[in-house]
Amino acid sequence: MSDTAPSPDPALIDALRALSNPTRLRMLQWLREPERHFPAEHAIADPAEVGVCVSHLQAKAGLAQSTVSAYLAELQRAGLVTATRVGKWTHYKRDERRIAELVATLGRTL
Repeated sequence: MSDTAPSPDPALIDALRALSNPTRLRMLQWLREPERHFPAEHAIADPAEVGVCVSHLQAKAGLAQSTVSAYLAELQRAGLVTATRVGKWTHYKRDERRIAELVATLGRTL
């Protein structure tokens, strides 16, 4: 019996790989409601509009800056977040359109 199912979408595989790490998944969850998880008084830009600064994610995660940056880069490569520079700081925000596409693809695939 031959397998006639199409190969899984590489973008879906990348997203699932990025989400397989509990800390990366948690960061994506925090970014869903930045106003709830990050104090607005410490923000240099609107978290809902621009995103959350890496330093705030680092403080909440309790990890080294290099680790948090690597985790966010993985989420960005998977298309789950976008990065915006504000001065010398990088802010990350969920890409809701891309996340919805991936959820739909997952629903069709499974």
